Amino acid sequence: MTKEEKKNGVSLFSQSELMIGQDPIEEIFALNLGDFITENLISKDLAQKIGANVRDKKESLKKQLKELISIYASDNTLSILNIDQNTEEAIYTSIAHSVKQMLDINECHIYLEKNNTLELAGSSSSDAQKTYSINENSIPGKAFISQETIFDNITAVPMYCNLKSTGVIVICDSREINNKYIELVESIAVLFATSMTLQKHIDEAYKLIDNEITTVGELQHIRAELTALIGDLCDFQQNFVENLALAVDTKGQYKVSHSKNTANLAKQICKNLKLNEKTTDLIYYAGMLQNIGKIALPEEIFATNGKLSPENLKKIQKHSNIGVHLLMNVNFLSEVVPYITYQTERYDGTGSPEGLKGQSIPFGSRIIAVADVYCAMTSDRPYRKAMPVEKALEIIKSEAGLKWDPVVVNSLAEICK
Repeated sequence: MTKEEKKNGVSLFSQSELMIGQDPIEEIFALNLGDFITENLISKDLAQKIGANVRDKKESLKKQLKELISIYASDNTLSILNIDQNTEEAIYTSIAHSVKQMLDINECHIYLEKNNTLELAGSSSSDAQKTYSINENSIPGKAFISQETIFDNITAVPMYCNLKSTGVIVICDSREINNKYIELVESIAVLFATSMTLQKHIDEAYKLIDNEITTVGELQHIRAELTALIGDLCDFQQNFVENLALAVDTKGQYKVSHSKNTANLAKQICKNLKLNEKTTDLIYYAGMLQNIGKIALPEEIFATNGKLSPENLKKIQKHSNIGVHLLMNVNFLSEVVPYITYQTERYDGTGSPEGLKGQSIPFGSRIIAVADVYCAMTSDRPYRKAMPVEKALEIIKSEAGLKWDPVVVNSLAEICK
C-alpha cells in the first residue's frame, strides 16, 4: 500500500469515534492504529473490503443528508408569515412589516451581527438607524449580549440559536406593548434565527456531499448538527404556534384562551369520534389557529361594546381569508389550511367561501366550526357575558343540519353531559 493510500485510510477511520463499538476493525482505526495494522496485519484483499464498506457508508450518509435537506431547506423553514421572496433583504423587510402589522406598532427593524456590529438588514421604514454597537451602551447591543429582551425607549428582542446570538429585532412604539405580543416576537426571533443557522449548515452539507474526499466522520458530524437543529426547530415551531394563538386571543379581546379551548374541545370531539392520531393532531392545530387572521386587524375593532360598523364588520368577516394567506406561507402548517379555509362553510350550503354542503365540507372544518361556536358562546366577551352551557347546547342543537354537522353536534352533547 502506498503512503498516500495509507494516509487516506487513516483519514477515513481516525474520524469515526461515533462508530466505536459497532465494528472492531473501525474501532482499531479510530484509535489511530491504522498505519500499524495496515502495514503488518491486514491483507490487501481485506483492506480493499474495508475501503468498500467505508464508501458504502459514505454513500448512505450522503443519502440521509439529502433527505434531511429536501425537507428542511430554506424554502420550507424560512417561509414564515408573508415571506414570498428569495432575496435576503426582502426576507428581513417582510418580517419587519409583518411584526409591525401584527403588533400595530410604529416601526420594526431587524439587525444582524456582522464584524462585531449590528447592521440593519430589514425595516418597516426608510429612516431606521443603520448600525448599533455590540456593547452595554446600546439597547440592541445589550439584548444581543444577554440574549434577553430589553425594554427601554425601544424594545430589543434577541435572535439567537444554540446559545449563539445572530441579531436583534427592534420594536419602536411609545405605547406599552402587551406581553403576549412580545412573546410572539420572541418566538419569531428564535424560530427565524434557528432557520437561518440551519440553512448555513445545509449549505455546508451540500459542499460535503459534492466533495469526493469528504470523510465519514465529517458526514456524521454535519448529520448530528443538522439533526440537533431540526429538533430545536420543531420545538420552536410549536412555541410559535402557541404564542401566535395567544396573541390572536389577546387582540380578539377574549378573557380566556379561546383558541386553546377551541383546539382542546376539537381534540375531545375527534377522540369521541375515534379519529386517527394524525388527523386529530392536524385538527387540534387548526383549532389553535382558526382565528389567525385577526392578528392582522387593529385591536380597537374588537374593543367596541356596541354594534360594529359595516366597514369593521367586513374586515372581521374577511379575517379567515387573511389567516389562510398567512398559514399558506408557514409551510410546516400547510396541512391545516383546508380545515381553516372551510370552517365558515355551513352544513346546508349557505356558508362561505365556496358554498360547500354536507359531507363535501372537510370533516376537520365541521369539527372546528362546532368547537369554535360553543367556546365563543360560553366565554365572556367585552360586550356580553358568557352563555350558560345548557343554553349554548340548546341553540347549537337547534341549528344542527343547517349550520352544523349533526354528527359533530351529537358528539359535543355527549362530551358536555
